[in-house]
Amino acid sequence: MAETQTNPVAWETLLDLAAYDGARHVRLEQAVRDAVATGRLPSGAALPPSRLLATSLGVSRWVVTEVYARLTAEGILEARTGSATRVAASVRASAPPADPEPVEPLRRPSYDLAPGVPDLRHAPRALWLRAMTEALAETPDAELFRLDGDVPAARVALSAYLSRSRFARADAGSVLVTHGAADGMRRVARALRTLGHTALLVEDPSWQRMRQVAAAEGLTSVPVPVDDDGIDVAALVEASVRTGARAALVTPAHQFPTGVPLSAERRDRLVAWARGCDGVVIEDDYDAEFRYDRRPIGALQALAPDRVVLAGSLSKTATPALGLGWLVLPPWLRDAVRAAGSAAPSTLDQLALARFLTSGGLDRHLRGARTRYRRRREALLAALARTLPECRVSGIAAGLHVVLDLPTGVHAADVVRAAQPRDLGLTDIRRYRVSPDAPAAERLVLGYGDLADPLVDEAVRLLADIVRGVAAREVGGSR
Repeated sequence: MAETQTNPVAWETLLDLAAYDGARHVRLEQAVRDAVATGRLPSGAALPPSRLLATSLGVSRWVVTEVYARLTAEGILEARTGSATRVAASVRASAPPADPEPVEPLRRPSYDLAPGVPDLRHAPRALWLRAMTEALAETPDAELFRLDGDVPAARVALSAYLSRSRFARADAGSVLVTHGAADGMRRVARALRTLGHTALLVEDPSWQRMRQVAAAEGLTSVPVPVDDDGIDVAALVEASVRTGARAALVTPAHQFPTGVPLSAERRDRLVAWARGCDGVVIEDDYDAEFRYDRRPIGALQALAPDRVVLAGSLSKTATPALGLGWLVLPPWLRDAVRAAGSAAPSTLDQLALARFLTSGGLDRHLRGARTRYRRRREALLAALARTLPECRVSGIAAGLHVVLDLPTGVHAADVVRAAQPRDLGLTDIRRYRVSPDAPAAERLVLGYGDLADPLVDEAVRLLADIVRGVAAREVGGSR
């Protein structure tokens, strides 16, 4: 029968005979008594077989059997035929170890419309477990000794996957496996700092985590406005001339949070800027796999592999818990990024990633995920059209969020505040502003990635009730 949490196996409990005086069996007896009294050997714990314990302590088997028999006679231990010798269930430690500090479970709203979270109920647990099991079974023993963090199989698998799915121009030598997108950004920012960069051109608004990571490495964010065609490249060029910044962080496939793609003309102009000023573009490819009305837009990196760093991860496609991402690096930046890097993901994680990609595990997961997200997005839009027809919804049919324009006179901050006691999670688009004091429309960023399908209508009804309640208070307060 398998051991349970209430009947643990305690074979590795340290018994230090040198701490006691007397014959060996006397010292062992006292060591076991103390281990039970202090709770290191808890009630029900299984002790090692007498032969095994004798070998580990360097004593005769008689010493162990004598101690076991004596303590069993006293009721401290109990022995049954065909079962391990255990600490008696009736024995309690005189000074039990202090309970660890309780860990508060993650608390998220019941109606969670926060962006950036994938469908955690459908995380690819079975597919990842299969990939890990198969990778372990098929990996040569010598490969398990790898200590340098470089697993060629993972880089080969990633280069093939990105070439076919994102049209990236990647080979194994250009790929670096990271702990995720933020880790990749940290490595690139650190490398750029060593190469003399001090500023980073960023979209305004944009995901704050990447900016924070760059700032921690010494790069000052320079905001560049975004419109319906993505980042304003003319404004970017002007900011580059004004500040000397030659590095830019962008989300061209699906701008976060506005949800627009970078137009083809601006893609070309952005690449031309990078080449003209000896600069670099960091492409945050955070959710490009999810496009519902057409094939995903190819990576910007394909236009200029010598000037664009492609950064991605499994955080949105699978789950952030895997902690795996990648960089595709231009040749001139590779040595600097690798030299500035932190510890790589474990060999086993990288082997599993390689298997996950080459076996088609990620492809199968993405097919199911696209179907779920498309259906959920359509349900969300339909519910918003029914209950908040006066509110415009924007953003292309892609990713895991939409943007909702609030009615005139309704402030997003008031709606977010009013939603909290109603267990509804909302996000004001101002949260992502680089220049918080700049004028901004009253808009909410509504995520639907992890919102359960049966809760969509109720979440939107609750949102509509809150919006109208805030609007009514605004009207009443203005009289």
